[in-house]
Amino acid sequence: MTQPYISDADKAERAAILAKYTPQDIFDAEAEMMEDGVTGVAVTAPETVTPYAPLTSTVTGVTAVTDFGGYEGAATLDALHEFLGRFIAYPTPESADAHALWIVHAHLVEEFENTPRIAFLSPEPGSGKSRSMELTEALVPRPVLSVNVSPSYIFRKISDEAGLPTLLIDECDAIFTGGKNDSSEELRGLLNSGYRRGATAGRVSIKGKELVAEEWPSFAAVALAGLNTLPDTIMTRSVVIRMKRRRKDQKVEAYRRRIIGPDAELIRERVAQWADSIRQHIGTKYPPLPNAIQDRDADVWEPLIGIADEAGGTWPERSRAAALALLEAAKDREASLGIRLLSDIRTVFTEDRITSIDLVMRLVQMEDAPWASLKGEELSARYMAFLLSKYEIAPKPVRINGRVQKGYQKSWFEDSWARYLPEMPTGLPSPENR
Repeated sequence: MTQPYISDADKAERAAILAKYTPQDIFDAEAEMMEDGVTGVAVTAPETVTPYAPLTSTVTGVTAVTDFGGYEGAATLDALHEFLGRFIAYPTPESADAHALWIVHAHLVEEFENTPRIAFLSPEPGSGKSRSMELTEALVPRPVLSVNVSPSYIFRKISDEAGLPTLLIDECDAIFTGGKNDSSEELRGLLNSGYRRGATAGRVSIKGKELVAEEWPSFAAVALAGLNTLPDTIMTRSVVIRMKRRRKDQKVEAYRRRIIGPDAELIRERVAQWADSIRQHIGTKYPPLPNAIQDRDADVWEPLIGIADEAGGTWPERSRAAALALLEAAKDREASLGIRLLSDIRTVFTEDRITSIDLVMRLVQMEDAPWASLKGEELSARYMAFLLSKYEIAPKPVRINGRVQKGYQKSWFEDSWARYLPEMPTGLPSPENR
C-alpha cells in the first residue's frame, strides 16, 4: 500500500505525541491498527491525554501528491525542441532554444507585460525562413499567416472576439524596403506599440457624416520573416535569428503539412496544456537576468527566461546562454553610418587634437571602412561634420603645432564613445599605444 502524504507539521505533531508514551504503549497501538488492516497513518490524540491512556487513531483518505510541474515543463520543451529540429536547420543551437521558448510564450502572451517579436532574417532566399514560419504556424494558438498585410487587416484580427491571434508576417522586407509610405509607417507603428500589453493605436473612422476617434488594441505576439534587416525600432524589440542556407551535411526531414500535421497538433496541445498549468503565476515572476541584459533587451528576454526557469531541467541555463549569444550577434550587425564613424574615429584618433583634414585623411585610408567611396565620393570634412552634429560634436578652432585650424579635441568624443560604442577589449593596447 502506498504511504500517504504527511506534511512536516504533521510529522512534528506526531513525534510530540508519541514522546508521551512508553515503547510498550506504542507497540500495542500499532499492533491493534495492523489487525484492522491500517498502515501508514498519522496518529493524533487530544491535548488532554494522560500517560498510558488508550490512543485514538483516525484514518483520513489522502490523495497521493506528486508535482510533475518542473519535469513536465522540461520534457515538453525538449519534445518541442526536438520536433522543430527535425525540419529546420538552425544556424546555432541557441537559435533553436530561442524559437522553442518563443512558441511557448505565444501560448501565454496575455500574462506578460511585453511580447518580444521573433524575426527570422537572412541575406539570401532559401535559408529556411518560410519553413520556420510554417512550423511556428502549426504550433502557436490562433495563427494568422499573411504576406504583405495591410494595417487595417491586422487591427481587425487583433480585435477578433475569438481570441488574441499570433500574427505571422512573411516577406516583411517587401513592406519596409520600398521607402517610407503611409502603409509601412502605420504598420511599423502598430508593431512597435503592440509590443507592450494594453497598448492601443488611435485611428479616425468615418461613421455616416462624422469622423470618430477610435482606440484599436495592438498588443499581440508577432513573428516576422524577411531578407536582410528590419527597421531598428522593430529589431530592438525582437529576438533576431539570422538564418543561413543549409550546409550539405545538415540533414532535415521534408515538411508536409498533411503528413506531419497530426504530430504537430499533438505537440501544440501538449504545449498548450503545460502553458495552462503555469498561467496563473508565470506573469508575476521576475527571473534574474545576466548583468549584460538590461533595458530593452531585458524586456525582450524576460518572458522567455521566465518560461525556462519554470520548466527547469537544463532550460534555465540554456535560455540565458541563448539570450547572450543572440544579443551579441545582433550587435555585430551593420551599424548606422554615424555609429561606424564614431567607432573609426576612436580607432584613428591617437593624439589629443587633430585637424579636420588630417582626420578625414586617416579615415579614407582605412581599407575596411566605407569612407573612400560614399556614393562614389570620398568622405569630406563637411559631410563628416554633418554626421557628427547629431552627437553634438562640431569642429572648432584648435591650436596644433602653433597654428590655429579647424579640428577636434579627443575629449569632445569621449561622452559619445561611452554612450554609443562597446568598451575597448581588455588586454589590448589602446589606439594611441598601437
